[in-house]
Amino acid sequence: MPFDHNDHYHRLLLRHVPSGASTALEVGCGTGKFARSLAGAGLDVDAVDPAADVLTVAKALGSPGPGRISYRQADIRSVALEPGHYDVISCLASLHHVPFDTVAALRDALAPNGVLLVLGLAKPGSVADRARWAAAVPGNVVARALVRVAEELGGGVDALPSPPVRAATMSLAQIRREAVRLLPGSRVRVLAFGATCSRIAQPERP
Repeated sequence: MPFDHNDHYHRLLLRHVPSGASTALEVGCGTGKFARSLAGAGLDVDAVDPAADVLTVAKALGSPGPGRISYRQADIRSVALEPGHYDVISCLASLHHVPFDTVAALRDALAPNGVLLVLGLAKPGSVADRARWAAAVPGNVVARALVRVAEELGGGVDALPSPPVRAATMSLAQIRREAVRLLPGSRVRVLAFGATCSRIAQPERP
């Protein structure tokens, strides 16, 4: 699809980066677009993804600076995370690829006052969810059409490898319940393009 929900919300996510943050972990980094955004904001980024083909592209694109990016091919569940190390940990359309309780390890890897940012997926679990999803469809269609026209006018873009796709298995209600249990003080939001049920979790740290 020419319109990418993840890219659409990068600016919103960056606004949640704490002032003075210097270290970040990007979980499921794909071709590294958000990792590069974090590096452009001055953070040193450890970027992890299990797919070799997308990492090849990410490494070739490098870092825009001033922050550095270190890429690693791995499943986040197998990575030994240093407790209290990262000012920012981000998961963009990647958390639903692993058990939700993986957030406990990510939470513990946050520095004091660090922020966990999750842009994720949920399956509709209620009539209200389905209505919200349906209401987002026209916006998705228009956004995709506008982006496609812009790309064609600009001569098109080269195709990049796509990360593996997996359907969400948890409903929004389940996510909210687990967030309360594992991320006390977090905030869960449904964003405008609700067909993907985007959410931001921002744990409060003492």
